Amino acid sequence: MCEPVAQVDDELNQFIDDMFDTMYEHEGIGLAAPQVGVLKRVITIDIEGDKTNQVVLINPEILESCGETGIEEGCLSIPGHRALVPRKEKVKVKALNRKGEEVIYEADGLFAICIQHEIDHLNGVLFVDHISALKRQRIKEKMQKLKKQIERAK
Repeated sequence: MCEPVAQVDDELNQFIDDMFDTMYEHEGIGLAAPQVGVLKRVITIDIEGDKTNQVVLINPEILESCGETGIEEGCLSIPGHRALVPRKEKVKVKALNRKGEEVIYEADGLFAICIQHEIDHLNGVLFVDHISALKRQRIKEKMQKLKKQIERAK
């Protein structure tokens, strides 16, 4: 579990900038702090990927959710693998923005899915934890095979 952020300051904002840089470098649409080794409740999202609609969620909390949906999700933590994950269709989330101001988003579609996916990271959950044991095992085996190939190539 990630710790809540106690103070929004220049150091945190520099970290947020670094998170966005990492996210764009790896062509992601969302990133959670634990994915870069920091156990704080911070998320960056940019669904369009064009840097004009960047969303920062600090200490996010889902207030409401409804409906059922799901898409084939991927994850920067498990590159090259995707799986259908059941999610809520709409979420209402409260968080702090990068200025430390409380914000509320009523999200649907891909934005809602991304919020849920990234909050899962803050809670120590990966998208593969939502799929069947068989599918999870197949992904694990492929990841182990890839790891061995990388080690042999060194």
